[in-house]
Amino acid sequence: MARLGTCPGSRAHSVAVLGAPFSKGQKRRGVEHGPKAIRDAGLVERLSQLDYHVHDFGDLSFQHLEMDGHFMHVPFPRTVGRASQLVSGAVSSAVGAGHISLMLGGDHSLAIGSVEGHAQQCPDLCLVWVDAHADINTPLTSPSGNLHGQSVAFMLKELQEKMPDVPGFSWMKPFLSATDLVYIGLRDVDPGEHIILKNLGIQYFSMRDIDRLGIHRVMEVTLDHLLARKQRPIHLSFDIDAFDPCLAPATGTPVNGGLTYREGIYITEEIHNTGLLSAMDLVEVNPILGTSREAVQATAGLAVDVIASSLGQTREGAHMAYREIPTPKEDTEQLRL
Repeated sequence: MARLGTCPGSRAHSVAVLGAPFSKGQKRRGVEHGPKAIRDAGLVERLSQLDYHVHDFGDLSFQHLEMDGHFMHVPFPRTVGRASQLVSGAVSSAVGAGHISLMLGGDHSLAIGSVEGHAQQCPDLCLVWVDAHADINTPLTSPSGNLHGQSVAFMLKELQEKMPDVPGFSWMKPFLSATDLVYIGLRDVDPGEHIILKNLGIQYFSMRDIDRLGIHRVMEVTLDHLLARKQRPIHLSFDIDAFDPCLAPATGTPVNGGLTYREGIYITEEIHNTGLLSAMDLVEVNPILGTSREAVQATAGLAVDVIASSLGQTREGAHMAYREIPTPKEDTEQLRL
């Protein structure tokens, strides 16, 4: 494992793009087309304009296991477990090579592997989870059984005794403490999740909290909570459904009353400004669920904006092209005559 200080941060100048076209963390299809939609919206070009060396490693190849019956009421546990292990290895390799890891989903169950792989290289990381949902159900509390709503439960040490042995996940152990996690944007929390959040004392900001405090104060408290004791790598896991559905309509579990464009971009700007962003997920863009081509393009374009802002694009514009004020040369003056 890498020691603190060897993990890349957002001051690094290389990004590893990992496509994860996977949808078995839920019963709804279509989210496996998310990586292509985000790339088609101009992701690589945008990051290149920010002066990053972009290494697009293409899409990971996932297999659906034929013999993968339900565990309790959890569908596809072995398939999700194997996919998570594959993502973990890819993210660990990317971060270990000095890149900022950018995982494009795909559904949010993929974050199990993404954060775990990041933690292999940066064991003292902290996690910012931007989402309408807490995704912290256990198989015993989940109403649907879908693993994209249980991702965080697999990570937390404090829930180890509350988690049954889900087939497909024997390769990993919990690695994150509850104090290492902050949620932003919650507005659809299941009863079991509410008990978990309260009992573990997890720091979270619902949309009501954002309305009450303002996004500036929310980010102040978030970064103070995670970084006051020491500077450490940040993993940002961003579900596009954190935004209001009027901005991100092509997603599987939209909930009214979400983040505005300005609030979402401010979150990512503040994370970039720490210089500590080491890995990021952008998940749950589902092109099949867009009611029009414009809806799909708007959602995928918003995903690109979120990623670019996390990596340094400012609302004043990108400034990498000019490092100093240009001076007229003699030959250009003569051409004007």
